[in-house]
Amino acid sequence: MPGGPPGAAGAPRRPVMPPRRRGRALLPTLLILGALLIGFSIFTGFYTDLLWYQSVDYASVFTRTLRAKSLLFFLFGIVFAVAVSANFVIAYRNRPTYQALIPGQAELDRYRTALEPYKRLVVIAIAVLLGLIAGSSASGQWRTYLEWRHGASFGVKDPQFGKDISFFTFDLPWYRFMLSFLFAAVVIALIAAAVTHYLYGGLRLQPLLGERATPAARVHLSVLLGVFVLLKAVAYWLDRYGLAVKESRIGRADFSGLAYTDVNAVLLGRTILAIISLICAALFFANIVRRTWLLPAVGVGGLVLSALLIGGIYPAIVQRFEVKPSERTKEAPYIRKNIDATRAAYGIDDVDVRSYSATTKATAGQLRSDSDTTASIRLLDPAIMSPTYKNLQQIRAYYDFQDDLDVDRYTIEGKKRDVVVAARELDLTGLPDAQRNWINDHTVYTHGFGFVAALGNTTNGGRPSFVSSNIPPQGEINGFQPRIYFGEESPTYSIVGAPPGAQAQELDFPTDTGSGGQRNNTYKGGGGVAVNSLWRKLIFASKYQESNILLSNQVNPASRILYDRHPKTRVEKVAPWLSLDGDPYPAVVGKKIVWIVDGYTTSNGYPYSTRKSLDVVTTDSQSNASTALVAPVQRVNYIRNSVKATVDAYTGKVTLYEWDTKDPVLKTWENAYPNTVKPRSSIGAELMSHFRYPEDLFKVQRELLAHYHVSNPRDFYSGSDFWRVPVDPTRETTGLQPPYFLTLRMPGQSAPTFSLTSTYVPTGDRNNLAAFVAVSSDPGPDYGKFRVLQLPRSVQINGPSQVQNQFISDDVVAEQLNILRRGTTVKNGNLLTLPVGGGLLYVEPVYVQAEATTSFPLLRKVLVSFGDRVAFEDTLQAALDAVFAGESGGVPAGGGGTTGGGSTGGGSPGTGGGGGTATNPTLAAALADAQQALRDSRAALQKGDFAAYGTAQQQLQDAITRALAAEQQATPPSPSPSPSPSRSAGTSPSPSASASGG
Repeated sequence: MPGGPPGAAGAPRRPVMPPRRRGRALLPTLLILGALLIGFSIFTGFYTDLLWYQSVDYASVFTRTLRAKSLLFFLFGIVFAVAVSANFVIAYRNRPTYQALIPGQAELDRYRTALEPYKRLVVIAIAVLLGLIAGSSASGQWRTYLEWRHGASFGVKDPQFGKDISFFTFDLPWYRFMLSFLFAAVVIALIAAAVTHYLYGGLRLQPLLGERATPAARVHLSVLLGVFVLLKAVAYWLDRYGLAVKESRIGRADFSGLAYTDVNAVLLGRTILAIISLICAALFFANIVRRTWLLPAVGVGGLVLSALLIGGIYPAIVQRFEVKPSERTKEAPYIRKNIDATRAAYGIDDVDVRSYSATTKATAGQLRSDSDTTASIRLLDPAIMSPTYKNLQQIRAYYDFQDDLDVDRYTIEGKKRDVVVAARELDLTGLPDAQRNWINDHTVYTHGFGFVAALGNTTNGGRPSFVSSNIPPQGEINGFQPRIYFGEESPTYSIVGAPPGAQAQELDFPTDTGSGGQRNNTYKGGGGVAVNSLWRKLIFASKYQESNILLSNQVNPASRILYDRHPKTRVEKVAPWLSLDGDPYPAVVGKKIVWIVDGYTTSNGYPYSTRKSLDVVTTDSQSNASTALVAPVQRVNYIRNSVKATVDAYTGKVTLYEWDTKDPVLKTWENAYPNTVKPRSSIGAELMSHFRYPEDLFKVQRELLAHYHVSNPRDFYSGSDFWRVPVDPTRETTGLQPPYFLTLRMPGQSAPTFSLTSTYVPTGDRNNLAAFVAVSSDPGPDYGKFRVLQLPRSVQINGPSQVQNQFISDDVVAEQLNILRRGTTVKNGNLLTLPVGGGLLYVEPVYVQAEATTSFPLLRKVLVSFGDRVAFEDTLQAALDAVFAGESGGVPAGGGGTTGGGSTGGGSPGTGGGGGTATNPTLAAALADAQQALRDSRAALQKGDFAAYGTAQQQLQDAITRALAAEQQATPPSPSPSPSPSRSAGTSPSPSASASGG
C-alpha cells in the first residue's frame, strides 16, 4: 500500500484510543468511585448507629428520630423544589413569542440560544440542589417538629394573651419555622420567575408601548408578591406573641417579656401592621385583573411608612416621654410578671428565705448544739485529692482516676457517711510506647477495675481513710462487679469475648498468683455489638479505618465490639432531647458499678422568664471541657431535672428514670418516644439513696436566685439588693466559687441532711457575705428544698475572699505556711461555709505536697475562722477549740477523735492483750471465724468469684468486730481519761488490712 510502512501490507491494525478520550473516560470513573466511597462511608455510620441502638434496646429512638428527620427532609425538600421548578415552568410557558420581543436584544438572544438545549437539565439541577438545602435545613428542626406534634399542656396560662404556656414553648417555634420556610420558598420562587420572565422577554428594562411586563408576567409576579405580603401579615401577627419572650433591660436587671411600651404601643402596632399587610396583599391580588402597578406600589409604600411610624417612632416616643420619667412605677406590674414567671420556670418559686442574725463572737461550747454538723465537715477536697488517689490506688500506670472526684453517701458501720468516690478506669496513655499496638490497645487492655472510696470527714495520718480500695476491692464497700467496660476514659472501641473454652485474652488485673503477674478475663456482660460475620467486620473496619478488624485472628465468632462508651455519650444518644449534667458520678448499686447521669428538659420559650446561657452560668473555677454541660439548646429560660439516668459500667445498659413527674416537657418527649423512660416508682431504694441534687442545675438556679430573691418590683428595678456568686479565693483562676456538697443542719431543720451549698456577696466591689444558700440533696419529701439565710445588711460578715485574706494575712498562719513551703507545695482546699453556732464558720483544709514528681497532696493543717478569730492547727478539732476559747463543743468525725491522726494501734486479734483466748471462749470463737473467713476470701479470689469474696470479707469484718468487743470486755478499763489527740478514738483495724495481712 503506498505510503504504508514496509512489511505492513495486509496486516490488521489495532485501533488506538486517543489520550484525550482516555482522560474523558477516567474522570467519570473516578467520580463514580468517589461517590461510591462517600456513600459507603455514610452507610457505615448509619448502619453502625442502628446496631448500637439495637444493642442497648433503644432501636425505637433511632427509628423514630430517623422517621421525623426523613419526613421533614423529603416533605420540605420536595415542596421547595416543586415550588421553584413550578415557577420556572410557569414563567417559561407564559413567555411572549419571539416576534413580540424588543429589537436589539441580541445579547439575550444569545443566552436563550445557549440555554435552550439544556433548559430542562438546568431547571432540574437547580430545583434538586435547592430542595436538598431546604430538606437538610428542615430535618434539623426535628426536635421543634416533635415538640409541636406531641406537645403536652402546662396547665398554666400566660398573663398577657391567656394562652397555655405550651403554645409559646411548643407551637410558636414551629409556626415561626414554617413561616421562615414559606418566606424562603416564595422569595426564591419570585427570583426564579423574575429571571425567567426577563430572560424570555416577559419583563423589560426598556418598556415596549408603555408596558414593562407582559400580562402573564404581571399576573405571575403579582400573585407571588401578594403571597409574600400575606406571609408578612402572618409574621406581624405571630410577632405579637413573640413579645412574650422578647429580651430587654429594665433598670439594672435583664428582662424578658412584654414591658409597658410593648403592651401599650408595640402590641397595637403589630396588630395594625398585620391589617395593613392584608390590605396590601389584596391590592397585589387585585393587580391580576388590573393593568397597573400603582395600587400595589401605594400599598407597599403605606406598609413601609406604617412600619416606620407605628412600629418604630411611636413606641420610641412612648418609651422616652411616658415611660422613662416614671419607669420604676410604669414597669412595676411587668417586672412582677417577670419575677413570678422566672421563679416558676427555674423551679425557685418555693424558696425559704429567712433572716439570719449571724454573731461574730466566739465563746466556749458554742458549737455544742451543732455537733452533728461539725462531725460531718468534709476535709477531703474532691478537686485536689485525685493525685493522692492515683498515687495510693492507681496500682498500675494504665489505670487512672478523673481529675475531679465525686461526693456520695454510703452506710459505713451503720451510719450514713459522706464519701469521696472514684472509679479506677483504664487509661491507655499510661502504657509505654513499646506496648502500644492494635492488639494491646483494643483486645488486651479493654477495661478498668475497681471502685475507690474514702471517708470525707476523716483521714489516716493525712491520707484518705479508704472504705473501698485495692485490687480486688477490699473494705466496707465490696462484693460488687468491679470491671469497668463503660466509663469516662474508656478507649474509643474494644473488641472483647471469646468462644467457650478459649484462653482468656483480656488483662483483668495484676496479681502475684497468676501467670505473668496478671489475671486475664473474658467479657461476658452481653454489651456491645456482635462482630460475628465478614460483613460486620468489613463495616467496622471501614468505620474505624482499621484493617486489623477485618484480618486479625483476635476477632473471633464470639467477639463483640464496644463503642460509644462514655456514660454521657450513651445517655445523649438514647435521649437526644435531654441536656446532660457535666459530671456523671459512679455508685455501687446492687453489687455493680453504675454511672448516674442527671438529665434536664429545657425550653427557651417560657413567657416572661429571663433567659440564661447554660454554658456561661455553669462555668466556675473547677470547670473544664470534660465537665461541660451537654445541651441541644444553650440559651434557655425553663429547666427541670426530669430524668435520672444510669449506665451499667459492666454491661453498658442505659436506663432512664422519670424524676419530675409533673414536667410537661418530659411528658411531651414521652409522647414522642413512648416506653423509653421508666416511671419513678421503678427506682429501687438503694439506687434512690445515691441520687443527689445536680450541680449544673444548682448553678443555674443560684445565678437566677442572686436577683430573683427580690420579690418587690420596685426594689428589683433598683437592683440595690442584688447578689452575685463570689470568686473562688482558693484557686489561681478567676472563676466563680463552685457549690459544695456538705451534710449539715440548716436553721429550722430537725436533722442534718446531705446538701449542696453556696454563698453570695453583694453586687459591685463589696465582698462581705450577703447570704448562704443550701438545697437538700437527699431524696425524700425535703429533696430540692431551697433554704436561704440572708445576712443583716448593717453588719459586716466576712465573705469567702475576705476570710481567705484573713487567713494569709494572719502572722501566725503566715509563719507556719512559710515553714510548710520549704521544699513543698501548699495547696488550699475548698473553703467551706457552715451556719453553726449562731454565726458563719469557715473551714479550709490545707494540703502539703513535696516537690518530687511522684509526690501527692496530704492533709496537714486545717484553717478555721469564726468572726474575727482564726486558727491554724493540725486537726479540725484542735482548730475549732482554738477559735472557741479552748472548747468548741463540736464533735468531730468518730465521736471525739481527730481528723489528722493515724489509725489506732494494736495487733491482730489474738496476738496479745488482756484476757487471752484461753480464758475467753467468745474471743476464741470470733478468731476462728475470722481465720475461716480469710480462707474463704483466698479461695473466692483464686476463682474470680467476687460475690463470694465480698461475702467472705463481710464475715471477716463481723468476726473482727466480735473479737474486739470480746477483748475489750476482758480488759480492765484504762485510767487514761481520753485518747491521744493525734489518734482517732473508737477506730478499729479495717477488714482490708486484716485480709491483706493474712
